[in-house]
Amino acid sequence: MEGLTKEGDSIMEETEPNTMTRDAGIIMAAQKVEHYEIATYGSLVQLAKTLGRNDAAEILHQTLEEEKQADEKLTEIAEWNVNQAAAQEAGEEDEEEENENDEEKEKVESEEEN
Repeated sequence: MEGLTKEGDSIMEETEPNTMTRDAGIIMAAQKVEHYEIATYGSLVQLAKTLGRNDAAEILHQTLEEEKQADEKLTEIAEWNVNQAAAQEAGEEDEEEENENDEEKEKVESEEEN
């Protein structure tokens, strides 16, 4: 879990504030945490059943279902608009970079002609 937290911190450090790219990265990091929790609670439910602790298994199962719902909600948020907006941002950044490269190339060529 510590590694997942560090990965989330890394996403925050490596992306621009207030961008959909950052939001998409945060959603991915959050989903990794949810998947980790889903796996853990799923295992705990089975362990409780094996030990004959159906009362505990029921409570753990409720928590497992909540984690699954959280994961589904994150997927919905990503699918509705965040992923598309992040992809559009990335395309715009690529286009801006190409324009900057073209301008630099033109400047160099102009200097060479003089």
